[in-house]
Amino acid sequence: MKLSKVPIFPKKKIVGKREWGNEYLLRLVSKKYTLKLLEIKKGKSGGLQFHRKKNEVGYLISGKMLVTYANSRGILKKKIIRKGDTFHFPPGSIHKETALENCKIIEASTPHFNDRVRVEEQFGIKNSSGLNTTRIKDIKFL
Repeated sequence: MKLSKVPIFPKKKIVGKREWGNEYLLRLVSKKYTLKLLEIKKGKSGGLQFHRKKNEVGYLISGKMLVTYANSRGILKKKIIRKGDTFHFPPGSIHKETALENCKIIEASTPHFNDRVRVEEQFGIKNSSGLNTTRIKDIKFL
């Protein structure tokens, strides 16, 4: 029997230098989804942000993480998640992850690279370091 499709076993690739740790691309299925491994160092965090198009879900493999998010009234709330917990950040949901311990996360998302809007100023938070807001025309859909 001849098969037209065979399994693929890709190697992980570093996505880019991150102040908070490491981001590895495990697999990109073009125009469908990405699978990533995120390693966030204890005490580090990303910026308070939302995505215009990117839809992401994650599973915390190890560690403990504080998630800051805006509820439906736009009020910032905090939730601690632990090993084995999952999260979902649909497009437009404001969120920030802070590692309370060294964390490893498996993240699946739509392949909208470079899609972020930083919102610290809207909440009276001094803008922290990290990646800047991207223009909508600069979002890459791979």
